Amino acid sequence: MTQPSTVVAQMRQLIQILAQHNHAYYVMDQPTIADSEYDQLFHQLIALEQQYPECIQADTPTNKVGDKALTKFESVTHAVPMLSLGNVFNQEELFAFARRVEERLPNQTIQYDVELKFDGLAISLWYEQGVLVRGVTRGDGETGENITQNVKTIRNLPKVLNHASGVVPELLEVRGEVLMPKAGFNKLNKHLKKIGEKEFANPRNAAAGSLRQLDSQITKTRPLAFYAYGIAQCEPENKIETIAKSLDWLTEFGFENYNHWVVNSIEEAQAKYEQLTVERPNLSVEIDGMVVKVNSFEQQRILGFVSRAPRWAVAYKFPAEIALTKVENIDWQVGRTGTLTPVARLNPVAVGGVTVSNVTLHNIGEIHRLDVRIGDTVSVYRSGDVIPKVEKVWPEFRPVDATEVELPSQCPVCESPVVMPEGEALARCSGGLYCAAQRIEAIRHFVSRKALDIEGLGDRWVESLLHLDLLKDVADIYHLHEHREKLLTIEKMGEKSVQNLIDSIENSKKTTLAAFIYALGIRGVGETTARMLANTFQTLDALRVADIDALKKTPDVGDITAEWIVDFFQAPHNLEVLDRLLAAGIHWDAPVAPSRQPLNGESWVVTGTLSTMGRDEATQLLQALGARVSGSVSSKTKCVVAGEKAGSKLDKAEKLGIAVINEAEFIQLMKDYGQLAV
Repeated sequence: MTQPSTVVAQMRQLIQILAQHNHAYYVMDQPTIADSEYDQLFHQLIALEQQYPECIQADTPTNKVGDKALTKFESVTHAVPMLSLGNVFNQEELFAFARRVEERLPNQTIQYDVELKFDGLAISLWYEQGVLVRGVTRGDGETGENITQNVKTIRNLPKVLNHASGVVPELLEVRGEVLMPKAGFNKLNKHLKKIGEKEFANPRNAAAGSLRQLDSQITKTRPLAFYAYGIAQCEPENKIETIAKSLDWLTEFGFENYNHWVVNSIEEAQAKYEQLTVERPNLSVEIDGMVVKVNSFEQQRILGFVSRAPRWAVAYKFPAEIALTKVENIDWQVGRTGTLTPVARLNPVAVGGVTVSNVTLHNIGEIHRLDVRIGDTVSVYRSGDVIPKVEKVWPEFRPVDATEVELPSQCPVCESPVVMPEGEALARCSGGLYCAAQRIEAIRHFVSRKALDIEGLGDRWVESLLHLDLLKDVADIYHLHEHREKLLTIEKMGEKSVQNLIDSIENSKKTTLAAFIYALGIRGVGETTARMLANTFQTLDALRVADIDALKKTPDVGDITAEWIVDFFQAPHNLEVLDRLLAAGIHWDAPVAPSRQPLNGESWVVTGTLSTMGRDEATQLLQALGARVSGSVSSKTKCVVAGEKAGSKLDKAEKLGIAVINEAEFIQLMKDYGQLAV
């Protein structure tokens, strides 16, 4: 009968051989044996374990963990927080990092340990008496998830620590990265495609999805690898003085750290970065940069931490990934506020692990800056691995029939004129009352408290009314009473709710010219400007025909705002809606020429707390006298009304020599002007 010691020796030999071939296949992308040969070795180990279950080794690759799928992961608080690293993106920022280090370590020799920055998931591993007892995700740095069952399935990760000296730490916490090497990723995706399941977009997503499986048997089938990058705890202390030596020490226990280099200057680190940018496509794993660490633990201790990142380490990120593709077309989209945005439709291309087929070109100025045309070949990159962007146009590849792009003269949604005042970067549709793309925003503004104040017509009701095709523009609000039966079909819209809404709409017909102007949503015309326009022009007809010069004579109206007002009243669709609103019965009192406007055109500021009235009421009193009430103090401010705890605005007014009155003086002034009862 085979002796237990012999069985254990056979098992250890098979485990070691399988580990070597796992490394060659998944890590180095250089398989040394055929799959069938690997399977034979694997099944030999299974046969031994079935015959001698009492001899099964803790680190066996056949270890069946988690036969039953978990329902959730347990939260674990890290004994030593897993902090993040600061980022640098170019040589200048890297050298600035080195200067800060040198300033805090004057007259000292500084070496740096340079490591690959893997594109994977950071985890923490706990070993007690040399046995893996816990694996935890980084989580938020303070608390992670217990994924012990899953990490035990990672083939190149030691489950039991062995050392040539025979001595292992009582406690060892190892930090490192779990990732999926390129060869394993490609093989996995081929398998998923073959069986009709969704493929992973990139190796990091594949690693994340595999590591966080609730059923560890699924994780076991995934080609994951672990690479150590540091030690969080060791008892008893190992007395090692540098990161580089600690990583080498970990390899003596069976951990892999891929590659790391010790350099004697930051210039050498930059040279290594440039080398890696060239070698990166040929590596067996995905990386997104390199990590530069001060090598000495004593120097790290002196440098310490800032916020949640160490001062002694930085992640040097690679530039965003770039791919070439063709611009098939350029469309114009209209946003909820009327902004026209050009969108390039691309021949789909993989960039940074995702397929990009559309990319915004922001505005017509950006199109002209890039000189991008339909049919062009362009470089697309993902800024911060999130937002695709056209970085460059390749004119040498431009076809003879490439089409130049011009700003549309009409809105692609409603055909209203497109306007872009001089000095503005964004073009907009002028049909604010009519354009379907701006419909929700226009209605929301029109019914707001400071506009027509239609209570009960909130966003939820508006969406329901749009769905029933009852609101094409704001004028349709005043025809909702004709659709009472349809209104009653809306969920939670009973007889009382419908009647209340209809009554509120009816009550809103009596308004003021200022409120109506504000409700139109003309760009640049806020509540104060609307009141100034009403006071200046007195009638809507006068405002509709006003030219830019006349508008600019109104307090608070500058060149650009005057252009927006003219453009609004020149858009035929806006005038159609405007006429329908008036025909529906919206009205206001005939203008009464003010007997006096003693503060006409003056800029006032109300600040602090007033005991007898709110600041809104004080603002209305001043506006009734022709004043413009501003939220900030400037050299143009005429006077500041200062209540209790006036603060910085009062300080600035006094510094500029601007007149200041207190609440009592303000009340007396309002009485003198007849705004308040004596």
